[in-house]
Amino acid sequence: MHPEARCELNHKTPFELLVAVILSAQCTDIRVNMITDKLFKVYNTPYQFAELTLQELKPYIYSCGFYNNKGKNIISMSKALVKKHNGKVPDTMEELTALDGVGRKTASVVLSVAFNKPAMPVDTHVFRVSRRLGIARSSTADGVEKELMNIIEKNNWHDFHHYLIFHGRYICKARKPECHRCNLTDYCDFYKQRIEEDGK
Repeated sequence: MHPEARCELNHKTPFELLVAVILSAQCTDIRVNMITDKLFKVYNTPYQFAELTLQELKPYIYSCGFYNNKGKNIISMSKALVKKHNGKVPDTMEELTALDGVGRKTASVVLSVAFNKPAMPVDTHVFRVSRRLGIARSSTADGVEKELMNIIEKNNWHDFHHYLIFHGRYICKARKPECHRCNLTDYCDFYKQRIEEDGK
């Protein structure tokens, strides 16, 4: 259904991806790409970001929401990369999640997309779609991550996570899922419940 599924955040380096993923929290990839298109033409290394003040960064990122927290985290994260990692983005979950503003989801995206390491990032789309389909039951992102890792072969984690994102973004939408366009209705718990409720 989604052969074109891939990371839709524009980036050229692991650092640019890390910044973009931090900015993407509760913000669309389209908006983030508009922001980073201008931002990365001016600043695109940890060394440059580490020297910025929040006031200098804010004009570039204010349209993504929560820009104060995101800006502080990006600057702090950049300083840590310079001080502890010689300006390079680390490629382990432990080192990534030790950086300000980097949780498991963000770290997993960087590991999977930038370093081609097996990871299962669980964003709002992955969380919603996997639970609607009935392939995950947990009420937490960490729980869903573990469930998906247990049922999907490790070498398929990267693609599978993008399939779920695209499905959630373009078909199984949060407010108005387009079940009539979905090929998975025969297997979907959400759809079966929907039909049952419509029949009452």
